[in-house]
Amino acid sequence: MTQFISVGINNANISRAYDYRVPPELADQVQPGCLVEVPFGKQIAQGVVLAILAEPEVADPLPIRAVLSAGTLLTPQQMELATWLAENTFAPLGACITLMMPDGLSRRATTQVWLNEGAAIPEGLSLTEARLIKVLQKRGVLSSGQLDRALPKLNWHKAVSQLQALGVVSQRNFLPPPGISPKTVRTAQLSIAPEEIQALEPSLIGKTEAVLARRIQVLQLLADDPFPVDFSWIYAQTGTSYADLKALAEAGLIHFNETEVWRDPTEKILPGHNPAPTLTPDQQSLWQTLEPQLEGSDPKPSLIFGVTGSGKTEVYLRAVEKTIKSGRQALVLVPEISMTPQTIRRFMGRFPNQVGLYHSKLSEGENYDTWRRARSGDLKVVVGPRSALFVPYPKLGLIVIDECDNDTYDEEEREPFYHAVETAEALTKISSAKLVLGSATPRVTQFYKARHGDWNLLDLPHRIHSQAPLTQTADLPRVEIVDMRAELKAGNTSVFSASLKKALEETLARNEQAILFLNRKGSATYVFCRDCGEPLLCPRDGKPLVYHADRKSLLCHVCGYTRKMPEKCPNCGSKAIKTLGLGTERLEDLVQEAFPSARVLRWDGETASAKGAHELILSHFSAHRADILIGTQMLAKGLDLPLVTLVGILLAEVALNLPDFRAAERSLQVLTQVSGRAGRSSLGGKVIMQTYQPENYVIQFAAKHDYLGFYQKELDYRRALAYPPFSRLTKLEYRHLREEKSQSTAEELHAIIRAEIHAHSLRGVEISKPLPAYYPRLGGEYRYQMILRSPDPLPLLNNLPLRGWKVMIDPSNLL
Repeated sequence: MTQFISVGINNANISRAYDYRVPPELADQVQPGCLVEVPFGKQIAQGVVLAILAEPEVADPLPIRAVLSAGTLLTPQQMELATWLAENTFAPLGACITLMMPDGLSRRATTQVWLNEGAAIPEGLSLTEARLIKVLQKRGVLSSGQLDRALPKLNWHKAVSQLQALGVVSQRNFLPPPGISPKTVRTAQLSIAPEEIQALEPSLIGKTEAVLARRIQVLQLLADDPFPVDFSWIYAQTGTSYADLKALAEAGLIHFNETEVWRDPTEKILPGHNPAPTLTPDQQSLWQTLEPQLEGSDPKPSLIFGVTGSGKTEVYLRAVEKTIKSGRQALVLVPEISMTPQTIRRFMGRFPNQVGLYHSKLSEGENYDTWRRARSGDLKVVVGPRSALFVPYPKLGLIVIDECDNDTYDEEEREPFYHAVETAEALTKISSAKLVLGSATPRVTQFYKARHGDWNLLDLPHRIHSQAPLTQTADLPRVEIVDMRAELKAGNTSVFSASLKKALEETLARNEQAILFLNRKGSATYVFCRDCGEPLLCPRDGKPLVYHADRKSLLCHVCGYTRKMPEKCPNCGSKAIKTLGLGTERLEDLVQEAFPSARVLRWDGETASAKGAHELILSHFSAHRADILIGTQMLAKGLDLPLVTLVGILLAEVALNLPDFRAAERSLQVLTQVSGRAGRSSLGGKVIMQTYQPENYVIQFAAKHDYLGFYQKELDYRRALAYPPFSRLTKLEYRHLREEKSQSTAEELHAIIRAEIHAHSLRGVEISKPLPAYYPRLGGEYRYQMILRSPDPLPLLNNLPLRGWKVMIDPSNLL
């Protein structure tokens, strides 16, 4: 009987599944979740079997070419989640399938080109054709990637087609092998009984005393270990070489093996001492409510609304422990990679040898092995950012999302454009698991769900005093608002107010630590010509270039464009180039000038870009090898630093005036979270907020630690303006190199949408006029966008011609 299958193509541009026929010789190898090679148009492609079909939807489907995986690659839960993502984010199915696969295993078809043996080289070749033949004669068969590097900026594709027509070259499509595989090491093991070593004839082992002594050491080392021993360990312990091991193997005394080893990123992390403490009264009360929710059948998520330092992590640990004891796995999501070191140490301390780590800063091999260990059930707990959602968990019982309000849980750079919280909700339903979220400043939409019964709401209202009886709670840090307008009137033009400078001096004198927060990178955020006033802008997107003194160059923080500081103005030729503004690099210099004896660390995207940089910076500051930590918002979340008694916020309103409906919410969140780094021990703490808008309601609520007051005021604003949670938004964005094309395409779709709304009398559906986006140009392309308001956008979107459009449902911002 002929077998038919539905295959999801592993290509981000493919929006649906395709039917294929399974040749009889491959029928016993094919099952849902396995990886296959299929013909796709004129090419071949990698795909995942989604289902076995009783009948195909098309007549006479093409046969698959090969089965690429031994057994299933993706689990049923992963395939169901990929389908859910495609349906609910309006993303191509291929892009969602790619998310589920480990880096290095996903492969796209490429081309191989070679010279035909004995082919005559014709006369009158073009320059590109001649260079192509010369490269192929020298290097043999080459892939398209190799040809791109060998013939940069040349149209070798056209040359190949012309030479193929003349019979000079040939080409074929093929799938390259995976770039990742299990790691194996060569090992040795004793072939004789350990007690036989003493009775061995010396001549059988070595001819000289030195050789004999070395090789006896090897035998004794292997005799002490019942398991195969890595060659490198044998070399290090005995001073032997491969020649020694080979001689012992030829004498029949040892034998060699290939042993797989895990690339485990947690091996170099020292677990923290983390015995389970007695819960505080607040924690105990919350746990008594949460524990039955974890045991029950109600799929409703639980939101832990707790102030900074209230002990949310200990509740997570209890929930994970309960999950492991029930024989299931737990996933713990953190918003920033910078938060994983402290988090994973706590979880490793509580659950030794059961915790895995997964994030983009690890090597492909480390993530691949974590992916496989989680899939096998070997790992009981995985800690990571949003990408860890797509690791396979056959026995998933719990997902914890710490700091669930954070924007890093939103994927907005490439399809699928998804939200980790909503995706986690879907995954827990698919896996019959539980979802626990925590935040001191949840998004307005999240708190609204909890207040209105869609989620369970649990409260931790008091901060824990780490060095006091459990019944004694700690105060949140005192917040002082400094009006920088008054500082200027008093003659203080420094970036440090008199109050902040004095507080820093006192903190350093007490041998305590301080954090200075500024959400701007670089040395100068505005570079311009003093003669003509022309600013230096990025040629790709028109954004101001930021000067970085350490590299003596200008950088666009939007697209990554970089150039040297010009000697003359590109507009008028003047040499009067001026830099203004303040970034973290410049702030570091100013701190060193003002406090020359202070040890200063900077933590931002520049200093933390290398692998392991987050852990290094955090470990240095935690060990008090620095007195002042300067950073951007990556230091706002989840850090427990007992010696930090002062937090200085230099420009509290820096993101407050962006034209976005969540600007106030984001500002309150970051101000509250940064403030929460101070006073987490018996030393107490203080926060100084410097601002030019001290009367703003966001600044006032943040200074009072009054989230509930902010929530109610913000909810009133959103109700009046019909923003979420009182409507759903969809951002429709079109980009093109020509502005007029971007504008006309947006206007055409706007007319179609208006006609659809009118034709079907869609109530509660509105579409804004197409306008340039807040950042009108990115990567050299002009952006036009429209905002769709509707109760449910999917029915309308499914009827629209959206090829080439960026569709973002429930966007986290409108910029």
